[in-house]
Amino acid sequence: MSTNAARAPRTPVQGVTTAVVGRLSVLDRFLPVWIGAAMAAGLLLGRFVPGLDTALEAVKIGEISLPIALGLLLMMYPVLAKVRYDRLGGVTGDRRMLVSSLLLNWIAGPALMFALAWTFLPDLPEYRTGLIIVGLARCIAMVLIWNDLACGDRESAAVLVAINSIFQVVAFGALGWFYLQVLPGWLGLAEAALDVSMWDIAQYVLIFLGIPLLAGYLSRAWGERARGRAWYEERFLPKVGPLALYGLLFTIVVLFALQGHTISERPLDVARIAIPLLAYFAVMWGGAFLLGRAVGLPYERATTLAFTAAGNNFELAIAVAVGVFGVTSGQALAGVVGPLIEVPVLVALVYVSLAGRRLFPVKEPVRD
Repeated sequence: MSTNAARAPRTPVQGVTTAVVGRLSVLDRFLPVWIGAAMAAGLLLGRFVPGLDTALEAVKIGEISLPIALGLLLMMYPVLAKVRYDRLGGVTGDRRMLVSSLLLNWIAGPALMFALAWTFLPDLPEYRTGLIIVGLARCIAMVLIWNDLACGDRESAAVLVAINSIFQVVAFGALGWFYLQVLPGWLGLAEAALDVSMWDIAQYVLIFLGIPLLAGYLSRAWGERARGRAWYEERFLPKVGPLALYGLLFTIVVLFALQGHTISERPLDVARIAIPLLAYFAVMWGGAFLLGRAVGLPYERATTLAFTAAGNNFELAIAVAVGVFGVTSGQALAGVVGPLIEVPVLVALVYVSLAGRRLFPVKEPVRD
C-alpha cells in the first residue's frame, strides 16, 4: 500500500463506522455470541435439569414467571434511565415518524402476520392462531435494547413504545376478534376465538413498561438535580448501562429453560413456525427502515422506526396464549418460538442497521 493511500483521509461514513465500533464494549461487540450461548444454556437446562421448569414457574406475575419478570425489568431500566425526557416534545412533533409508526404497527404488522400465518400454516390452526397473537402484540420491551445498540434515537423509542403501550391496552382485544373471527369469516376461512380482557393486557403494560419507565425518569430527575447532568451521564449511566444486557441474557436463559423440553421434543414444528416469523421480521424491518429513509427521517429515527415496527411483545403474546389456550397448547408453543427467532434475527439487524447508515447523510457525530 502506498504512503498516500495509507494517509488518505477517512470519508464521513468511515468515520462514523469507526466511532460506532470503537464505542462498543466487549459485551456489546460479541453480543450474538453471548445470546447464542444463553439460548443454548437455557435449552440444555430445561432439557436436562429435572424440575427446573416447575421451580421457575412456582411464582408468577399473572401468567409470567417471576424470574422472567425480574429479568425484563432489569433489562429495561438502564435504557429508560438514559432517555433525556426534556427532549420528548421534539419527538412528538415529528408527524412523519408518528404516523409511519402507527401505520406499521397497527395496520401493516398484524395484517402481514395474518397473511404469513395462513400462507405457511394452513393445516396447523393452533400454531397459526399463536402466530397471529404474536403479530398483535407490538413490542414494548426488548426493542429498547436493539434500538440502543443500533445507535437509534432513545427519545423517539421511548415515545413510540409509550404509544404502542396505549394502543395495546385499547386495541389488542378488538384486533384479536377481527383477525381471528371477523376477517377469516369474510374470507371463508376457519375462525378462532380469543377471550382476553383489557385489564389483563393493561397489567402487563403497567408492570413491564410502567415500572422501569417511572424508575428511569426518577433516576434522571433526582440524579441531575443532585449532581448535575454531566455526572449523571458520565458517571452514573456507565455503571448501570451493562445491567440492560445482563438482564437480557438472564431473561433469555430463563425463557428457554422453561420451554427447552418442548422445543427439543418438537423440532419440526419449531421449523414450521420459524419460516413465517423469519419472513415477518425481514419484511417489517426492511420496509420500515426504507420507509423512514423515504419520508426523510434521519438515521437515528429511521432505525428506531424499523426496530419498533419489527419487534413484538413476546411476553404478552405468551401470557395471552397460555392464559387462553393452556401452557401445553400449540398457541403457547408458537408464542415461545417467537423470541427463539426474534432475538438472533434482531441482533443481526442491529449490524445491518449500522451498515445501512451510509444511506443517510452524516449530520453530526455519534452521541455518547
